[in-house]
Amino acid sequence: MKKLLLSFAMLALVISPALADKHVKAGPRKGLIMELQGKNAEFFVEKDHTVSIAFYDASGKALTPSDEVVTATAEAPSGKAKLEFEKKGNLLVSKAPLPSGDGYQVVVQAKASADAKSKNFRVKLQLHTCAGCSNPEYACTCDE
Repeated sequence: MKKLLLSFAMLALVISPALADKHVKAGPRKGLIMELQGKNAEFFVEKDHTVSIAFYDASGKALTPSDEVVTATAEAPSGKAKLEFEKKGNLLVSKAPLPSGDGYQVVVQAKASADAKSKNFRVKLQLHTCAGCSNPEYACTCDE
């Protein structure tokens, strides 16, 4: 009986993260919110296909980028493309555009500061607009 209870407890520990709330949050620019230590970063694909990252404090107030570190890898069908970011005004903007097309993964590595632990985010790049919430599909907040 103890083995059975222990097995159920172990199974619950393994399964519970998979069942955790994975509710998507969108930012003021209708981009995908990525939660970092003490701040949020908003992933947004611009019209020229570059990626911009805006930062916000916990209350949603815009922050000017300081020592945050962001890199991304687009896993496009044509091959992987690494994106580096530079500061432009109140944003970090990719130096190069994303590869053409959509439906592929973009892996974003972000640090809240240069000495912070890196956090990875996987973004399924779907650029069409969701009819339900009017966000780009990669930042859709609908429950579908």
